Amino acid sequence: MTQVSIDGDLAQTATRPRVGFLGVGWIGHHRMRAIAETGQVEVAAVADPSAAMIARAAQLAPNSKALSMLDELFDGDVDGIVIATPTALHAEQSIRALARGKAVFCQKPLGRTAAEVRAVIDAARSANRLLAVDLSYRFTEAMDQIRQLVHNGELGHVYAVELTFHNAYGPDKPWFYEPALAGGGCVIDLGVHLVDLALWVLDFPKVVQTSSRLFADGQLLSAPADRAEDYALATLDLETGTAVHLTCSWRLPAGRDAVISAAFYGTQGGAAMRNINGSFYDFVAELYRGTACECLAAPPDAWFGRAAADWAQRLAAGQHFDPSVERCIDVAAVLDRIYGR
Repeated sequence: MTQVSIDGDLAQTATRPRVGFLGVGWIGHHRMRAIAETGQVEVAAVADPSAAMIARAAQLAPNSKALSMLDELFDGDVDGIVIATPTALHAEQSIRALARGKAVFCQKPLGRTAAEVRAVIDAARSANRLLAVDLSYRFTEAMDQIRQLVHNGELGHVYAVELTFHNAYGPDKPWFYEPALAGGGCVIDLGVHLVDLALWVLDFPKVVQTSSRLFADGQLLSAPADRAEDYALATLDLETGTAVHLTCSWRLPAGRDAVISAAFYGTQGGAAMRNINGSFYDFVAELYRGTACECLAAPPDAWFGRAAADWAQRLAAGQHFDPSVERCIDVAAVLDRIYGR
C-alpha cells in the first residue's frame, strides 16, 4: 500500500490499496474508471494483450505500470486485482490471484459451472481475501427499492416472479458462442443476472425444481447442448411456493435495443423494475396496487460502476473474506440445472 499525506500534514497518513487490472476492454475500462473515481485506491498496474487498450487505460491512470506478462501482475506489488477477461479464464485467474494474497473483483460469471465457482470461493475463504463479483444490477436504485419493499413485507407473500433480458444485438466476440469457453450462451451471459436478482431479493430460498427450454437459431436444443443458446426460457420452483419464470435472448427481433425487467407479484401488491425505451442503462421501479401505479425510482441513476466501487471501498476499509459471496454458488447451481448438467 502507498502512504498518502492528508492536508499536507506528514504526521497524518492513510494507506490506499494498490489495484491491478487484468483486461481493460470496454467493461474493464469502465470498471477502472468507477474504481479510480472513488479516490480510495491507487490504480497501480494494467495488463492486457492489446497495446491499444493499454494506451486507453493510461489516459485514466497515467501513473499505472503497463505489464505484458500476467505473472507480473499476479506476483506484483498490488493488493487487489480486477479481472475482466473471457469467461473461461475467470476461475483460474481468480484462484491464482487469491493464492498470492490478492483481493479479487471479477466479472460475471465467476465460473462456467458451480464447481468452478465453488473452487474460487474456497480459495478466497482459505486466503481470507475479499472476493466480489460484478452483479451490477443489484446496485441499481430500482432494484434497491424493490428489495426493500419485499423485505418490509409490503407486497405480502411473493408468489410469482417474472424476469426478462433480451439483447437485440448479442455478443461481438466469437468465444461467447463456444459453450466450452463461455459455459453456455445467453443464459450464462444474461440469465445469470436474472437468477441472481430473483434469489437475492427473496433472500436465497432453496430451488426445489427447474424446467427449461433452450433454442439456437430457432431450433430446440437437447440438454446438455453443444451449441450456445440464443433464446431460453426457464421456470424455477422455490421452497416458499414461489414460481420464478425467466426468459433471455440474444438477437431477438424485439423492436428495440433491449427489453429488461424484473417483476415481483405478491398477495398485497406488485413491483417491477423495467428499462425505458430499450435502454441498457435507464430503469424505473414501480409499485402496483391493483390498477394504481406509483413510481419508486427513475433516471438518472449512475449505477453502472457501483459494484466495482463498492468492492474498492470495502478493500480500502480493510475487509477480508465476505461469506455473502458464497451465494454465487447457489446461482451457478441453478444455471447448471437450466443447462441440464
